[in-house]
Amino acid sequence: MCHRRFGPEDEVVPGVQYGRREWVPTPAFLAAIADLEGDNVDDYVSPKGTPLAEDLAFCLLGGYGVKMELNRAAWNQLDEAGVLRADDVPSVVEFEALLSEPLLVNGRLQKYRYPRQRAGRLHIALKSIRDTPPNTDDPISFRNRMMELPGIGPKTASWIVRNHVGSDEVAILDVHVLRAGAMIGLFPDTYRLPRDYEALERKFLCFAQALQIRASVLDAIIWREMRILYG
Repeated sequence: MCHRRFGPEDEVVPGVQYGRREWVPTPAFLAAIADLEGDNVDDYVSPKGTPLAEDLAFCLLGGYGVKMELNRAAWNQLDEAGVLRADDVPSVVEFEALLSEPLLVNGRLQKYRYPRQRAGRLHIALKSIRDTPPNTDDPISFRNRMMELPGIGPKTASWIVRNHVGSDEVAILDVHVLRAGAMIGLFPDTYRLPRDYEALERKFLCFAQALQIRASVLDAIIWREMRILYG
């Protein structure tokens, strides 16, 4: 457990009061959850040890408009078909056929929302990393390389980096983290993405450092707790 010396009215970083632990999503609340759960919150922190193709595919299948449960079901469909470990990258048609099949999500069948779009992105991305494997030793360079691929912006690229190497040098600023950051005064209401992603990320990493919580733990906690509140 970290020993923080913040009172409710104290500022953790300029403009962000510590607040009370019973108020969601105050820094005090987030710190209490982090102290309770440690570094292994929902298995978001440690590298999975899986091939990059699998991590990249999982993140490409998620994002705006795709809930995590549907994301996982679509990835499981590809994984069970063995296409993510195939020697040859499947064609767009093969990916689209698999993603067009009904998926079992929470006991009922659902359709994946973007089978054609994501099939094309998967084919290009997996062929790119097979033909020219990226250097994953430097998280920022790794992220920049991922952002060269179609359909991958800074949030998805950060997600890939986090999942693959477990880095705390990047932050996954999805809609839930952005909403929480705006609510507590960490992020300005005037931000625009992807233009302001790096500036917001710097604010978030400084915030995590001030709270003495790993960035990978903090954004995972915020994602989960805000998702519970807002769906």
